[in-house]
Amino acid sequence: MNQTTEEKELSDKLMIQHEYELLLEDYKECGHNLNFDLVNKAFNFANKAHAGARRRSGEPYMMHPLAVARIVTKEIGLGTTSVCSALLHDVVEDTDYTVEDIEGLFTKRIATIVDGLTKIAGGVFGDRASSQAENFRKLIFTSQEDVRVIMIKIADRLHNMRTLNSMPPAKQYKIAGETLYIYAPLAHRLGLFKIKTELEDLSFRYEHPEICHQLQERLAVGDKEREDLYAHFVTPIQKSLDELGYEYKIEKRIKTIYSIWRKMQKKNIPFEEVYDLMAVRIIYKPQEGISEQAQAWMIYSTITKHYKPHPERTRDWVSSPKANGYEALHLTVMSPDGQWVEVQIRSERMHDIAEKGISAHWKYKDGEHNEDTELDNWVNTIKDLLENPEPNAIDFLDTFKMNLYATEIFVFTPKGDIKTLPQNATALDFAFSLHTDIGFQCIGAKVNHKLVPLSQVLQSGDQVEILTSKKQVPQSEWLDFVSTAQAKSKLKAFFRKEMRQLIEKGKVLLEEKLASLNIVGDQATIQKLMNFFNVRQKQDLYYEIGKGVFSLNEVENVLQKKEKKPNKWMHYLKTIPSFVLFKKKKKENEEDFSVVPTKIDKKKILQLSVDPKLSATPYKVASCCNPIPGDEVIAFINEDGVSVTLHKRNCSVADKLKANFGERIIQVEWATSQDAVFPVTLEISGIDEQGVLMKIIDEFNKESFSVQKVDLDTKDGIFGGQVRVLVHHTEDINNLCVNISKIKAVVSVNRVEK
Repeated sequence: MNQTTEEKELSDKLMIQHEYELLLEDYKECGHNLNFDLVNKAFNFANKAHAGARRRSGEPYMMHPLAVARIVTKEIGLGTTSVCSALLHDVVEDTDYTVEDIEGLFTKRIATIVDGLTKIAGGVFGDRASSQAENFRKLIFTSQEDVRVIMIKIADRLHNMRTLNSMPPAKQYKIAGETLYIYAPLAHRLGLFKIKTELEDLSFRYEHPEICHQLQERLAVGDKEREDLYAHFVTPIQKSLDELGYEYKIEKRIKTIYSIWRKMQKKNIPFEEVYDLMAVRIIYKPQEGISEQAQAWMIYSTITKHYKPHPERTRDWVSSPKANGYEALHLTVMSPDGQWVEVQIRSERMHDIAEKGISAHWKYKDGEHNEDTELDNWVNTIKDLLENPEPNAIDFLDTFKMNLYATEIFVFTPKGDIKTLPQNATALDFAFSLHTDIGFQCIGAKVNHKLVPLSQVLQSGDQVEILTSKKQVPQSEWLDFVSTAQAKSKLKAFFRKEMRQLIEKGKVLLEEKLASLNIVGDQATIQKLMNFFNVRQKQDLYYEIGKGVFSLNEVENVLQKKEKKPNKWMHYLKTIPSFVLFKKKKKENEEDFSVVPTKIDKKKILQLSVDPKLSATPYKVASCCNPIPGDEVIAFINEDGVSVTLHKRNCSVADKLKANFGERIIQVEWATSQDAVFPVTLEISGIDEQGVLMKIIDEFNKESFSVQKVDLDTKDGIFGGQVRVLVHHTEDINNLCVNISKIKAVVSVNRVEK
């Protein structure tokens, strides 16, 4: 039954009011000083500003700011200023109101946050690649003044992801891609683990819906078994903790779908070989008179009385918290059922910080925990990136993103001070973490009192002394082995400055040379030199001259040569687009054809033939992931606007494209064919029994697969290696893997993913 306009307006009003009442309930529990009058004023103002506007889903637009405000206060734990900013975050972007209006009606701090959110409206990434670095710089710059800008933006993205089903598939891929590429890592760095996990799972659901559904079904099959394991496992621990007089709660934590899939991809293993599906979390209320850290180790000791710990899988983030403020004690023990189980030990305060990140960290900054944390230090290092920004948008994003997900190691200075660095950091990274000048003048290091080169990769617990010389200058090869954003940004800034000086030097030398030859240095002259030296820009020409790579004698020889007349036919051929396909007539009655591509319609699903030569839309298969028919793929529209490149959806290069050029992603359907074949590599291992190799080869022969290469080896009764085979479709691979796995001696067979 259709609603009248009046009924619809009343329904909308009731819906908005109900959501606002839920927000007020959440706000009461946030633990901050409450100001209901200011929140009510922000709600009424935003509700009036967005009146009549609707989201793509059809619901009133005001439902979105309300949902973001609820996430901000309930799931992140922020207070009045953030709630008001969340309610107002789209007002300046979508209506005629200005930031000055917001400041006049509310507070300067709220106006600053809303201004920061307005500058990055529509996502960290704009529709044009050239604006991305500036948009992102604005986000980071504003967050330096108030990190709540990032936190509200993450809440905004979380609600958009929760309601992404109303978007068309191509838009879903774009939004999911940039969410995985930057928002989830940002949430991780800010300690918002619960939100980070949900962002990853939601992105995975939209990027790989079929795989997601399959993994959910397979996970559900083992629910009863895991419940029994959990009950059996925690019973003796509960008894011991009760005897010690602790107030506590124990939670069962199941590995997320996304993290299961990532582990399968990273280790190239099937679902059945992901053994750490369940973890146990103990959250204790600290007893008076004993430090939280000591009590965490007491509980650790209690657990290890019942179960043997894995000697290499204890993680002490109580003594040395992670860079995002995370504190906990992790250990992995062998359960009575013969399975490894991870146990996480946290105090209530540690758990609060783990769930709500930096906002909870602020709450505990007085008293025992008033010192600056690694998270504070990380926020401060943002300044380095802003002062030395990458000129290229994607490079800027990559440099910033570099350490968002990095696993930390802890190293010591000669005096015993501790420094946190990302895993795989080198001695040179450590030098830059101390001071930029120390990094520039670094000539070597002593690690644990032994002399090592600058490229030495550091391990947790190393004690590092940096050796310097005032005569040392940075070398370009240093960029190949530094791994921190700080070191890379400082080095690149140094080399850019050096390059500018060489460009200026080369320009002066060239102008002097041209003057001595009485040649005008106009565009035609410069272009002639660029063509000869095969450089694209005149700055490159100046740089190579300034560096001494291109000699001035060569310049003189080039300009004094007599120029040949251009071949008019070659000029004509250069105007023919490379993607136009021609076929010559073989017979008089045979039809000639040429396939001239047309501009791609982004609103339609692109239909591609398996054979690129017969496809109405020219395409190529990306070498980074080599997708074949049956793989989940996306099409990336190339610069010409009429051809595409195909990537697997889970390709790391595709993730970067989705994040940076989402508007050029298009949904694609790839037709099946028995004519075209594609190379695929299988990794096979098992017990080296007599005749097992022949049985494997027989499986290839049964379906007439063409085997290109066999590389299997045996050692101590075990065989393993790879077989390269040509197939038509992923179904061929799946069937082949199933059939080979039925051979008794075969332990595993998997497709090798690039």
